[in-house]
Amino acid sequence: MDCEIICVGTELLTGETLNTNAQYVSEQLSRIGVAVHYQTTIGDNPGRLRDCVDIAAHRSQIIVVTGGLGPTQDDLTKKTIADYFGMPLKRDEGQVEKMKAHFDRYNYKLTENNFRQCDIPVGAEAIDNTRGTAPGIHIEKNGVSVFLLPGPPEEMKAMLDLSVLPILKQRTHQLVLSRFFNICDMGESMVEEAILDLVKDQDNPTIATYAKPGEVLIRVTANGTDEAQVNALLDQYSKAIEARFGRHIFAHSADPLSKAAADLLIKKGMTLAIADSGTGGMAGEILSGIDGMAKVFKLGLVVNDSQMKTKLLGDDSKAAGAMAKRLFAISDCDINVAVSDLAKTPDDPLSAEVEIAICAGGKLQIETCRFKGSRRMIQTRAAIKVFGMIREVLL
Repeated sequence: MDCEIICVGTELLTGETLNTNAQYVSEQLSRIGVAVHYQTTIGDNPGRLRDCVDIAAHRSQIIVVTGGLGPTQDDLTKKTIADYFGMPLKRDEGQVEKMKAHFDRYNYKLTENNFRQCDIPVGAEAIDNTRGTAPGIHIEKNGVSVFLLPGPPEEMKAMLDLSVLPILKQRTHQLVLSRFFNICDMGESMVEEAILDLVKDQDNPTIATYAKPGEVLIRVTANGTDEAQVNALLDQYSKAIEARFGRHIFAHSADPLSKAAADLLIKKGMTLAIADSGTGGMAGEILSGIDGMAKVFKLGLVVNDSQMKTKLLGDDSKAAGAMAKRLFAISDCDINVAVSDLAKTPDDPLSAEVEIAICAGGKLQIETCRFKGSRRMIQTRAAIKVFGMIREVLL
């Protein structure tokens, strides 16, 4: 089945809002064997929306539209598409009652314009919104399946997962399975070189690599109608990739390196302290946002001022190794990480050196790293290096 995604919202075109909906819809549909061939983003303009729907209806079997279902005057998606298919709008009293219950539950004031969201094209089905107020709509017309979903990502995702995907799964007999191998301490070109023979002449499964700062994700995807046969195809490639990358594989998912390090800390019950004058607290901030880290992340110091650093970490605190040893003495934590100041490199003004040290189990490990890019990018890469070093200590 061929699918087209249309995302509605002027804020998406002006750059005020990042369009994450198209990415999520495409990803979820591909997993059930629905091929997305086109994505279109348009502003809140009924004429252009009608033109886009007309084009989509003539070349795709499935159309997923996000945005423009709210209560305000610029929310024109529903009426425009209903008019295109010749389906008058009628108020759905069941959705009215659900909306009233939603507003009562949260003690919100219900204004009259909210009821516009309960107008459903005659002959279409309303899709319950479990995260908000605007119901989605399912239209079957002229051999085309159209799904209208709300724009707010959390509402859209829940509606897609709970209502739309189950409908589409019943129509496709194709099974699409993927396996992930997330790799650290290797660049994308090195990773590709290591699997070039697997990628060459690929058909089923297919292999794709995705590079992020400090990480490379390999996704192996196979399709078929029999689950055992699809898994057998994946097994062959999985064994080869495991053998080639070994300890560099830190996760069999798209989860980042920070999550792998955090999971090991939590699993082993190892406590952590960080003294950071290089990443601006980025490493600690990312780790502290992971569920369960509060049990093991005991101390985080962001020390940019040299006098304050000396006061807290000693006279020789310019070096990461000295910082880590001092942190070990005052924190009573199992893993003590120190990140030095970023030092600009005279031969390349666009790069900087940072020293990272870990004091754990009476041993001190120090690495000096050079990273290139903006200050923010250098800080990001340094933070990722911290996660990798924590993981290595715990393996």
